[in-house]
Amino acid sequence: MKVSFLQIPLVWENPVKNRNVIQQWIQSTNDLGDLLVLPEMFTSGFTMHPEKVAETMQGETIQWMKELASTYEIAITGSLVILEDTHFYNRMVFVHPNGKIDYYNKRHLFKMAGEHQSYTAGRLPMVVHYHDWKICLQVCYDLRFPVFSRNTQDYDLLIYVANWPAPRIQAWEVLLRARAIENQCYVIGVNRIGQDANQLNYPGQSAIMDAFGNVVTEAIAQEGIFQTTLSLSSLQEIRKKLPFLQDRDVFIIQS
Repeated sequence: MKVSFLQIPLVWENPVKNRNVIQQWIQSTNDLGDLLVLPEMFTSGFTMHPEKVAETMQGETIQWMKELASTYEIAITGSLVILEDTHFYNRMVFVHPNGKIDYYNKRHLFKMAGEHQSYTAGRLPMVVHYHDWKICLQVCYDLRFPVFSRNTQDYDLLIYVANWPAPRIQAWEVLLRARAIENQCYVIGVNRIGQDANQLNYPGQSAIMDAFGNVVTEAIAQEGIFQTTLSLSSLQEIRKKLPFLQDRDVFIIQS
């Protein structure tokens, strides 16, 4: 499966401008492959004012993602602010080329920024079936909680989308590698770059890692679309030769 991710600065609380920037990058790329991953809150940046940017699942951004997925015959995933039943969610949506939508509501809300006061936490993990792959969706702060992402569903790819700031970027890099190794899977971590309205700097460091924690593709601080091809057969061979997951602990996620 050929995968792409987009590492960009985000325009603060401006969905129209952010969609335009993303679309320009997409149109400038000859072959996006099978899957495109966008950062966390790609329409707004990490805002604690969801009422300013919230959309519904029938809103402009979702329709835009469906059109792009259909036109380019790819799946597109990333998180945005969604309003549903009077609750705001930091929701990671996964739009299939045929228009089907899977989604995951961020479970671990970042209390130090007050995210738990503005958003409602999700309850359960989400594993998406796409082509022959099983893909687990996670958002930013979820990265610090390995029990929740424990690979008990035999997923092949773990995706983290983030607005992860510079002061803690070492943790981002180390934990992405740890999640790949302990879950014996590919990991894609997509962070933003630039500065937000709170003067927080984001250094990027988006990367794709294999099941040994080796970096396959990395963006450092550069803006752009980055790509690689992931091999499901290679992953399955690794798991066959080194069947570590057979000895994993099973935890029950309390909803």
